[in-house]
Amino acid sequence: MPHQPGSSAQRIRIGLTGLAFAFLLVLLGSVISRSSRDNNANNAAQATTNEPSEPLSELGLAPGASDTTNNSSNSGKK
Repeated sequence: MPHQPGSSAQRIRIGLTGLAFAFLLVLLGSVISRSSRDNNANNAAQATTNEPSEPLSELGLAPGASDTTNNSSNSGKK
């Protein structure tokens, strides 16, 4: 196979172009992945802050909640 002038330079150029394309593709995928992960983390943080800390006590269903309400109402009747 005879050596053609400029063929090695063309191969190097094509190889570097392919590496640059692969790098940009991985970079783009990383940015998209990170942005979706950040959105999920923000949604989870908002969901936990909106939840009541003790939902049973807010409804008056916590153990001992009925005892304290009964004691305070009974003390007024004595």
